[in-house]
Amino acid sequence: MHREPKLERFNDSVLAKYQVYNSIFLTLPFDDVRKTGALLPLFQEICEAGFKKNQNPSEIIETFFSKYQENPSEEERINLLFRFIQYIERQVVLFDAIEDASFPIVNNMDGRGTLRNVKEEAEAKNKNPELREYLQRFKVRPTLTAHPTQFYPGAVLGIITDLDQAVQKNDLTAIKKLLAQLGKTPFFKKEKPTPYDEAVSLIWYFENVFYQSVSTIFNYIQHNIFDGEEINNEVINLGFWPGGDRDGNPFVTTEITLKVAQRLRRSILLNYYRDIRKLKRRLTFDEVDQIMGELEIALYESAVSATGEIKLSLKGFKDKLHKIKGIVKTRHNSLFLDEVDDLINKVSIFGYHFGTLDIRQDSGKHEEVVDELVKFSSEKDLDLLPKNYRELSDDEQIDVLTGVSAKLDPEELDEGMGKATISSIYAMQEIQKRNGENGANRYIISNCGSVQGVLEPFAFMRMSGWEKPSVDVIPLFETVPDLQAAHKVMEVLYTNPVYSEHLKRRGNKQTIMLGFSDGTKDGGYLMANWSIYKAKEMLTEVSRKYDIKVVFFDGRGGPPARGGGKTHQFYASLGPGIENEEIQLTVQGQTISSNFGTRDSCAYNLEQLLSSGVSNEIFSEGKNILSEEDRATMNELAESSYNTYMSFKQHPKFIPYLEKMSTLRYYSKTNIGSRPTSRNKSAKLNLTDLRAIPFVGSWSQLKQNVPGFYGVGTALEKFEKEGNFDKVKHLYNNSVFFKTLLENSMMSLTKSFFDLTAYMKEDEEFGEFWQIIYDEYERTNRMLLKVTGYQELMENQPAGKASIQARERIVLPLLTIQQHALRKVQELEKGGDSLKDKLEVYEKMVTRSLYGNINASRNSA
Repeated sequence: MHREPKLERFNDSVLAKYQVYNSIFLTLPFDDVRKTGALLPLFQEICEAGFKKNQNPSEIIETFFSKYQENPSEEERINLLFRFIQYIERQVVLFDAIEDASFPIVNNMDGRGTLRNVKEEAEAKNKNPELREYLQRFKVRPTLTAHPTQFYPGAVLGIITDLDQAVQKNDLTAIKKLLAQLGKTPFFKKEKPTPYDEAVSLIWYFENVFYQSVSTIFNYIQHNIFDGEEINNEVINLGFWPGGDRDGNPFVTTEITLKVAQRLRRSILLNYYRDIRKLKRRLTFDEVDQIMGELEIALYESAVSATGEIKLSLKGFKDKLHKIKGIVKTRHNSLFLDEVDDLINKVSIFGYHFGTLDIRQDSGKHEEVVDELVKFSSEKDLDLLPKNYRELSDDEQIDVLTGVSAKLDPEELDEGMGKATISSIYAMQEIQKRNGENGANRYIISNCGSVQGVLEPFAFMRMSGWEKPSVDVIPLFETVPDLQAAHKVMEVLYTNPVYSEHLKRRGNKQTIMLGFSDGTKDGGYLMANWSIYKAKEMLTEVSRKYDIKVVFFDGRGGPPARGGGKTHQFYASLGPGIENEEIQLTVQGQTISSNFGTRDSCAYNLEQLLSSGVSNEIFSEGKNILSEEDRATMNELAESSYNTYMSFKQHPKFIPYLEKMSTLRYYSKTNIGSRPTSRNKSAKLNLTDLRAIPFVGSWSQLKQNVPGFYGVGTALEKFEKEGNFDKVKHLYNNSVFFKTLLENSMMSLTKSFFDLTAYMKEDEEFGEFWQIIYDEYERTNRMLLKVTGYQELMENQPAGKASIQARERIVLPLLTIQQHALRKVQELEKGGDSLKDKLEVYEKMVTRSLYGNINASRNSA
């Protein structure tokens, strides 16, 4: 099989090295109590054998203690299980570091989907002019989001980076020392991080990875595709949510927003300063050295200034760099010109903002703000919003919202949502002054389903003395009904004279965000993805009708269940009926570290995204157009899957099962993120308010990745039973979109392990419910193999599958401990207050065991 060399490279470079370094790690003298490192491999074997014998997790643990321990006390048992958890967490870090270090060996850095490959394909097909023209306007924007389930503290991130380098050099002495350091370094935070802490930890990736990878890609395009000419397009720009995402995190304040924007500016200035220092050692020529000295001082003073005062304008910085370039070219034989060009390119891409800080809030909160402002307007006798606003018709409300113009002082408002929202808009104006317009020029509205939903924040801007706001107002359509109505909402806006005028000022470009996460939670895997596909087609059609360039921003997250998976394949599969001039997507949690954690992986994955857009636009040659028959098949599959998922979601045991049998309620107890697990504080769990991360994550911890497959098997089987399976095969063979969906679903199935929870089928309350999930898992497994013709799941991605299997094997003991602890919690909860102390210990065990599994999955949330 043509992909086997990649598997061989993975086995040689990752698995073999892991076995060697893990054996070193397990023999390090961390504790002399019970020699945890010697016992862990034995526990691993007992877990694997136990599940094959259909033992439950508690029986497996009992077997281990009776076989390898001499009547340990309960305290000794608990201590050893906690030490196992600590060791396994570190094994995951070791595997990550080895896999990251081997990335350029396992992956062909010049192979399919890379820029070199794109360039060669364009040359072979005589499409160089089309490629150049497309790269003049095409952009990719990864946006790091405020959902850091990647919980490693800075010290551990530093060890991972050093381990990565030591592994690349095969430096055993350094590796041994770093493994010892890893064993002694605390992994979890005693306190929850603040939103600012989260922002700082994610800016680390901007400073240390994206800054170099993005400019390397840009330089390659400029020199190899544009023959050194200037490109009037950044090609890649960055987005950032921590500190601006109020919906994602209710603890975000205006002060934090401003502080994060200042940190972004300071970080990019320091990066420029470091580059100038390096370049100054090379550009020691007459006249140039003086300008370099001036730049060095101005950048340093701007970066460290306590007031945030900029000593050198962005234009002034660019002018000086171009002056240096001119002198070097004309007087100094173009010595080190590439290095000067590199810095000019970086300044063009990152400006003084580094990444655009998006502001986001939920449309429900905006309604609260409107009500507050109606009341305020009435009390102060202002001509802001009419007292009877809520009684007005839709058209009248739209007229009111587009006619607003004032200058509200947020300090005059009582503490509450109104004051917070208006002050966040003033913060955007302040950031634009300091960081440039790209510092904060996007306002995103979550759960948006109406015209008023878009116009409310637009009105708030005009109430903040911003008559012509230099901001893109971006609706986020999430639920299936909202996706179906999205094009109607946008048509009303496009034909509204005030909003239409605003769009003209914004270059007749409208960004629209579509949420895979809540879409999947709402309508199931197939329906969510198909609804988004159709919504994009209809939004493209209505936008083209009014000469608006629509840009889609995808809330994709990490795992397939949230719309992640093989992202570049997904974008390459879109047809000409979907505008694809920019690829914008959110990246979060483990997906940041696994896809963009090192310069090699970051460059590779950004190139894959770039090439997916190019491939869809220039090389697809009509291959991505769905026939009417295929559309009908896809509609029927989505509908059938949706009905299956909805009846499952409405099962009376659905919520109780998540609450009692999964780790759902423990997400809020971890210190991995600063935000709550639910949008509202009600005591009763409400699925609508529940965030997608704990929802998807809880299924992942159970190893029952329901959001990534439930309903798929039933939908496919329906065609089989009706004798129409050839229609599904036809769709699979003709649609890259459908093929990608099924491949991502296979990944969810591969990461499932039902033996872990098989004991639940005997449970009096939840046995039948567990069986329903398991039956759909088996059904989906069988049907996916039938439609693909594979003998086993992920047959076409052997290296990817091997990585998943290796990680799943590492965390199997951890999951066994977690399930045992959950069982103990259920048992102890029946015992009343006398067992409270013991209960707390086992609850802590559940919480601690979340971390390692989250990181091992690399896209668990």
